Amino acid sequence: MFISLVAVIVLGAIAWMGGATPGLQYLFGIVLPMIAVVVFLAGFIWRIMDWAKSPVPFSIPTTGGQQRSLDWIKPARLDSPYTKTGTVGRMLLEVLLFRSLFRNTKAELRNGPRLVYWSSKWLWLFALLFHYCFLVVFIRHFRFFLDPVPVAIGMMETVDGIMQIGVPRLFMSGVILFGALLFLLMRRLCDQKLRYISLPNDYFPLLLLIGLVGSGLCLRYIGKADIATIKEMTMGIATLSPHIPALPISPLFYVHLGFLSTLLIVFPFSKLMHMGGIFLSPTRNLPNNTRAVHHTNPWNPPKTYRTYAEYENDFRDLMDEAGLPLEITPEQAAAKE
Repeated sequence: MFISLVAVIVLGAIAWMGGATPGLQYLFGIVLPMIAVVVFLAGFIWRIMDWAKSPVPFSIPTTGGQQRSLDWIKPARLDSPYTKTGTVGRMLLEVLLFRSLFRNTKAELRNGPRLVYWSSKWLWLFALLFHYCFLVVFIRHFRFFLDPVPVAIGMMETVDGIMQIGVPRLFMSGVILFGALLFLLMRRLCDQKLRYISLPNDYFPLLLLIGLVGSGLCLRYIGKADIATIKEMTMGIATLSPHIPALPISPLFYVHLGFLSTLLIVFPFSKLMHMGGIFLSPTRNLPNNTRAVHHTNPWNPPKTYRTYAEYENDFRDLMDEAGLPLEITPEQAAAKE
């Protein structure tokens, strides 16, 4: 935790100094984001292609219900899908509603050696809020790269800020996203078992996201950066004619942009890559039809088999000396010869 926190603070400080130094603004505002986008796209494609080439000769789906067998036994069509349609339904529930996480349980020792299992729905709820609010924030940011702004994005902003709190208008998605990230961090810190198995590469993306969202909230509600100037800069990147605007931009914007660039660079090589990997996971995208379909590994080399009769011919005398039962005794074998 400490190493990851220091790394995020150092990254933010470097981005702040780069944004406050006129000679370095082009590096941190143009060059670094463009490099980050290239690394993200190349890394994402490489990881997907690498997973796609991995052989999956056997059906190994993770199941949570009764497999299809006899006609009078009711199968779990979504938790243990037998057909491709059921598998697609299971994938949709997993990707859109986190069904397996909803079914998650937690085990604890209470009142001595008594093991207690109980539902753990809070993790499912905040994980769902995090992903959907992040999606909304991501789509809203397209207004910085599109001119004119599509009507759909304007309608999304209207719904997102329907509470009409403060000036500028408070977007619920950003606040909920920040709260969900804090919950996920506190869960990792407060749960002794989870904290024991957590590594720096578990904390770093989480703290990086907190820094990214937190700096974005500060830009909108505290620093109140000039949106028109920022859009001039982002539109230059989108149209491949990058330039630094004449009007100054708050260094906090470069901190926000630095966190985003770092996130894009580490994304394909971290656990965040589950966004693309879930669609290629054989534990999710295969039907559970092992009782109906024989799965043979096509990559196995041909085997040379040895029959028991051949084995006994080679070791008949030794087996006879050891008193082991024989189909043909040494005397019978000698008479045949």
